[in-house]
Amino acid sequence: MRIGEMAELVGVTPRAVRHYHHLGLLPEPARRANGYREYGVRDAVLLARIRRLTELGLGLDEVRDVVAGDAGRDLVEVLEELDDDLARQEALIHGRRARLAALLAQARGGKLTAESPVSPLLAEVFGDMARTSAGLPGPEPAMAAKDRELLALLDTVVPAPERGRLMGAMRRMTEVPAAMERAYALYGDLDALADADPADPRVGETARKLAAILPEEMVTHVEAGAGDVRDDGFMDALLAELSPAQAAVVKRALELLVERAR
Repeated sequence: MRIGEMAELVGVTPRAVRHYHHLGLLPEPARRANGYREYGVRDAVLLARIRRLTELGLGLDEVRDVVAGDAGRDLVEVLEELDDDLARQEALIHGRRARLAALLAQARGGKLTAESPVSPLLAEVFGDMARTSAGLPGPEPAMAAKDRELLALLDTVVPAPERGRLMGAMRRMTEVPAAMERAYALYGDLDALADADPADPRVGETARKLAAILPEEMVTHVEAGAGDVRDDGFMDALLAELSPAQAAVVKRALELLVERAR
């Protein structure tokens, strides 16, 4: 058989056959006197096997390992690895579809925000915030937008079990009567400290208000026993977004949380 005839028989292109020759997957047959390669049945069988293996999802390097060694043992081993890999991909796709379904539900329920996609629990919190903001006079406090950004970041970076507890606590907090109204009043107090000195007497009072509404799960971001804000990247990034007086409020509020949890 000529190269085109064998390629057509197996269902690949002559270019693929030449590529397999180049990679060493398919040995080149002897050439006839006219310079053309002459392929036999064994060549076609090997080419068909290469095609089947690639269709299973094996990479060409893996196919080379299979056809070059003990085919029976290597094939079982490689196929088991492929099956494990496909199972991981299947789980990943399932998880992505579940998150997409939650996002679609948020979109259809009119709950998408600039920070979306977020978890269903946080979407509920954001929905409560949006309803509260819509019922208040004047523009939304700048600190409210920062708070949403912070919550969206926590929703992404905090490990799943802790995230569930934290977002659940935030959701329960919003269900307390007038809780969101108090939160928005606090946002206004924080906005008023944007240009204040950290020694401003309003800092201590605002910190007490903040500590009073924060869930105890936020203690995980405070160094237990020392009462100081953890020196970590997350807290550094958070405080860097705030003015000195606002940062002082957050630090003092977290210290109060630790004291309350003891």
